Formats: sequence, structure tokens, C-alpha cells
Amino acid sequence: MLMLGRGLDARDNQTRQMRDAVSNVEKHFGELCQIFAAYVRKTARLRDKADLLVNEIHAYAATETPNLKLGLKNFATEFSKLQDYRQAEVERLEAKVVEPLKCYGTIVKLKREDLKATLTAKNREAKQLSQLERTRQRNPSDRHIISQAESELQRASLDATRTSRQLEETIDNFEKQKIKDIKNIFSEFIGIEMLFHGKALEIYTAAYQAIQNIDENEDLEVFRSSLYPPEHQSRLDIVRANSKSPLQRTGSSKNCPGIVQISRDQLKKEDEEEEDDEEEEEEEDLEATKDER
Repeated sequence: MLMLGRGLDARDNQTRQMRDAVSNVEKHFGELCQIFAAYVRKTARLRDKADLLVNEIHAYAATETPNLKLGLKNFATEFSKLQDYRQAEVERLEAKVVEPLKCYGTIVKLKREDLKATLTAKNREAKQLSQLERTRQRNPSDRHIISQAESELQRASLDATRTSRQLEETIDNFEKQKIKDIKNIFSEFIGIEMLFHGKALEIYTAAYQAIQNIDENEDLEVFRSSLYPPEHQSRLDIVRANSKSPLQRTGSSKNCPGIVQISRDQLKKEDEEEEDDEEEEEEEDLEATKDER
């Protein structure tokens, strides 16, 4: 009886440790699953915001000068390509990380049922042991009743031992699979992130080059040309030509001797006409003076 009691205590400790192991996995795997799922949702939201950014860049590029327009469109194309890889990242994380962690909800439930079966068998064994002790105390001379109680205890002990061994194997496999799954889940997570960030580095490099290839000076010339169209430039040239100083105009006349000669002849003629007018006036004055005398 003493040995049987020690066996029950040992199985109790073993069952408690198994229950704690299952509870520990249930708690932490549940937390990991929730956090990884939130991580995936955040990544999906980032993808959506990036799509909005791509649309806005295209809309703005359509209003700009040629080189800037081309550079922005090339940048948007590369950035949009990155969102395709981000979408693949979201899908892979969901399938390779979140789903395996979700599966542990079902796995833990099954292990708890195994634990419950073991505890039931153990409790039956403990009950049969208590009943045998009471029978021996009440009817110490009734071998038939004592023998029946011992047979019931033996069957209960065998059943408890069998379920305990099954539970040991189940928990051992559970622990082995848990370690394997953790390694696989985190390896998948790292691989998916490395693949995405590797592609992201390539795409960001191309996007950076697209922006650097924008010719600022050429676009500035295009912008200036749009401010001063050709017909407006012709008018400006005319205004500038008409707004030269008198000295500039005199200087230009020196280059035309014919014009200067014509001007001199006109002046000489005007002087002669003035002299004739003066002579006529003098004669009229003399005649007037004679008449008075």
C-alpha cells in the first residue's frame, strides 16, 4: 500500500508538470499569435497607404515639366512594384507564421483532453485505494469483499498506469513538435522578411536613381519658356529697340552719310530763304521812309 501511494504521488507530480507545460504553451503561443497577426495587419495597412502615395505621385507628375514628370513616374512605378512584394510578404506571413500558431489552439485543446483522461484514471485509482482501506477497516475478516476491492484497485491502477504512459508519450511528442514548430515558424518569419527587404533594397536603389536623373536645368528652361512665349519675346525686342537714348540714335546716324548731307542742304536752303525775307523787309522800310518825307 505504501508503494502504491508513492506511485500515485509520482504520477500526480508528473501530471502537474505536463499540465503546466501545456498551459505555458497555450498562454505564450496565444500571445505570439495575436502579436504576429497585428504585425501582418500593420504591414497590410502600410501597403494600402503606399498605394495611395503612388496614386498621388502620378497625379502630381502629370502637372509637371517633362524631366520632373518622367522622374516622378519612374519613382512611382518602382514604389508600386515594392507594394507587390509587400503584398506577397503579407500573404506569406499569414500562411507561414500566423496560421501555424493558430493551430496550437486546437493542439492544446486535444492535450488538455488527454490530461483530463489521465486525471480521471488517476482519481479512479485513488478512489479504489481509499475504498479498499475502508473495507479492510470495517470488515478485516471478510476476505471475499477485500478481494473484490483489491481487484477493483488493480484494474484502476492498470488503467491509470496505461493512461499515464500514453500521456507521457503524447506530451513528449508535443514538446518535440513544439520545439520543431517554433524553429520553423521563426525561420520562416526571418526568411520572408529577408526576401522582402532584399527586394526592397533593389527597388529603392532604382527609385533613388530615377529621382537623381531629373535634369533640373532643362526643366528650368522649359518653365522659363512657358513664362515668355515667342510672340511676347518679339514685342520685348521691339520695345527695347525703340527705347534707345538720343546719343545712341545720333551714333547710328553717323553710319548714314547720305542722311547727314540731306540735313545740311535743308538747313542751307532755310538760311537763304530767311536772308531774302530780311532784304525784302529792309526795302519796304526804306520805301515807307521816302514816302513820309
